[in-house]
Amino acid sequence: MVVHTDPNQQFQPFLRGFMDFGDAYRVEHHRGSFFHFSPRELKDLALATGAFTLALALMRVGGVFGIMKLGIGPALLGIVVLAPIMLVAFAPAFIIHELGHKFAAKYYGCWAEFRADPSGLRFGVILALLLGIVFMAPGAVMVAGNVSRKQNGHIAIAGPLVNLTLLIIGIGVGGVLFGVFGNNWLLGEVVFYWLAANSILGAFNMLPFGPLDGRKIKTWSEPAFWVTISIFAFAVYALFTGMQMGWVETIAGLIG
Repeated sequence: MVVHTDPNQQFQPFLRGFMDFGDAYRVEHHRGSFFHFSPRELKDLALATGAFTLALALMRVGGVFGIMKLGIGPALLGIVVLAPIMLVAFAPAFIIHELGHKFAAKYYGCWAEFRADPSGLRFGVILALLLGIVFMAPGAVMVAGNVSRKQNGHIAIAGPLVNLTLLIIGIGVGGVLFGVFGNNWLLGEVVFYWLAANSILGAFNMLPFGPLDGRKIKTWSEPAFWVTISIFAFAVYALFTGMQMGWVETIAGLIG
């Protein structure tokens, strides 16, 4: 998320070096629906989501070394099968996180739209292909308007709180689905990566440096920062120790 305080000036994001959004552009305020999305914003959201999904599928097959080990045919089949799973599991964590920033900013009367970072997307896909890992700066919500430190903190914390909400929903709904349909491979993949996406994206965005949400939240409120980052630190711990999936299976057992 980037905040610019003068909506009448050309809007130049200050993330250069971390993200590259191209040339400056003028903010155009939309006076219609609170839920308005410009054509460019929809295009950028689709581009970022598609690149993120491809990178995750490449990671899941192990990148170029995994492709060499599996063979091109099986690897491509794996990517085709895994991409929709990653889309269902990761897209809500990414898109709704950004929309949390957008609608919080619009609540405070600001202009707010998502902008993809083409260079960050390219880097992320290439890294996933070569090394089988995902590290990507897909873009950010650009915000223009006059906001106080408190309001800026509220706008920033909206994204991580979305991930926390989706994480809790995922545990509950995942447990219900496991109880009804059983823990099959497809459902297990979707539930695990849903939990992973929201835990990791929420925790990463809470880091208190650079353009990340944690820095703005910490500037606004130390207690809010420490409580939120502690929750996500525990969520990541619970993810990698199997506790989260254990909670899902416990709920499934109550239903089954």
